[in-house]
Formats: sequence, structure tokens, C-alpha cells
Amino acid sequence: MTTYKREIRAGLRDIAPVAVAAVPIGLLFGAVAVAKGLSALEVALMSAFVYGGGAQFAAIEAWAHPAPIAALAFATLLINARHVLMGASLGPKMHLKGIQRFIAFFFLTDEAWALSERRALERPVTGAYWAAMALVLWGNWTLSTTLGAVLGSFMGDPARIGADFAFTALFIGLVAGFGRSRVTLVTVGTSAAVAALVHHFIGAPWHVASGALAGIAAAYLSASEEPRA
Repeated sequence: MTTYKREIRAGLRDIAPVAVAAVPIGLLFGAVAVAKGLSALEVALMSAFVYGGGAQFAAIEAWAHPAPIAALAFATLLINARHVLMGASLGPKMHLKGIQRFIAFFFLTDEAWALSERRALERPVTGAYWAAMALVLWGNWTLSTTLGAVLGSFMGDPARIGADFAFTALFIGLVAGFGRSRVTLVTVGTSAAVAALVHHFIGAPWHVASGALAGIAAAYLSASEEPRA
């Protein structure tokens, strides 16, 4: 029992800074989603069952009435494809089996994966550690996006105060921190150029999927041309 409690405390301690940082992003998502026509209940259900920040923002960006289901599903599939690699990397390091592992990986996020990989350098990732960390972040995201939807319904269109650009600015900052290697520059440049062209000539939401596919292809071709050590 002492070990169990220690693992829970460790999970809560590690995820706390991430949960705090996710609150303003969740609030923004909720406000933008309401401006696109979703209700607060729909936002809550989307966050609880989709639970993918990047995929949710991409879906809302391309949201229309009626919703282009096939295009949205394809775009979010590409965005979340990284979870396959993260799951393959983390799976052998977790003390979970069978259905427990499948349930646990529903709560897989970039942050949970990174924290668990860091912990796995010193000790196995236990179910108690993962549950404490993953459930807190999931609940935090669901609540903050729902609150953002409720507040956004009173605030009106976030574009009036420029809040709709906040997440775009965040992504620009993240991309700027990727480094300046040739592979990174070619990947980002190709993805951005293709997405812009597709958006201009075809329109949303196909620019998301097209940019992602172009970026993947550019990264593969650029990496294969890198000199081997």
C-alpha cells in the first residue's frame, strides 16, 4: 500500500505542471468550438471521448455544416498516427497487460508519453503512476474545455479580441523550437506550402491532411538523404 500511494503521488507531482499549462488552451478550445456552432455539451463529449488536443483543434478549424465527416476523420487519423509509435515504445515498459493496457492507452498523450518514458529510465511505469497522471490530465482537459465553452457562449466570437489566433501563435512557437536542421526546415516548409496551396485552391479541411502527408513525405525523403555517421 505504501508503494501504491508513492506511485500515485509521483504521478500527480509529474503531471501537475502540464495540467496547469493545459487550462488556458482548453478554455480557448471551448470558446472557439462554441463560436463554430457546437454546444457546451458537445464540447464536453468531444473532449471526453476524442481526447486529442491537436486533432480537436484541427477538426474545429475545418468544422462546417454539414460536417465533412470523411475529411475530418482522415485528417485526425493522420494527426494521431504518432500514437502508434508512442504506444509501441511505451507498451513494454508498463506493468499492465491485456485489456488494462488498451484502456490505459486511451489516455495516451504526448505529455503522458514523455513523462512515462523519463520515469522508465529509472523504474517501471506502474498502473498506479499512469492512472494518477493520465486521469488527472484527462479530467483537467475535459473540464477546462467545457468551461471555455460555457464562458465562450457569453463572450461571443473569440475573433473579436484576437483569441482565435492564440493557438496558431502557440503552434508557431512550438515549430520554431524544433531546431533548424535541414530536415526540419524542409519538412515544415513543404508542409506549410502545400497546406497553403490546397487551402487556397480547394479549401478546408483538405489542407490539413494534404499538409500532413506532404510533411511526412518531405521528412522521409530528407532524412534518407542525410549523410550516415
